[in-house]
Amino acid sequence: MSISWEMIAPIFGLQLILMTVALVSCVKEEETNGPKWLWILIIVCINLIGPVLYFIIGRKRQ
Repeated sequence: MSISWEMIAPIFGLQLILMTVALVSCVKEEETNGPKWLWILIIVCINLIGPVLYFIIGRKRQ
């Protein structure tokens, strides 16, 4: 049984959109919880969970 592209494409698209939004948000933020370079690495290297972690933990509350 092989996995078809139709099953993978939506997950890949979601991950790409989420990563892009998180990276833009991280770059625009003046301060984050922790160093920005570390959050950028987490967003890029940990698929799907990295951007979610950034939005939950990384952004400073105002």
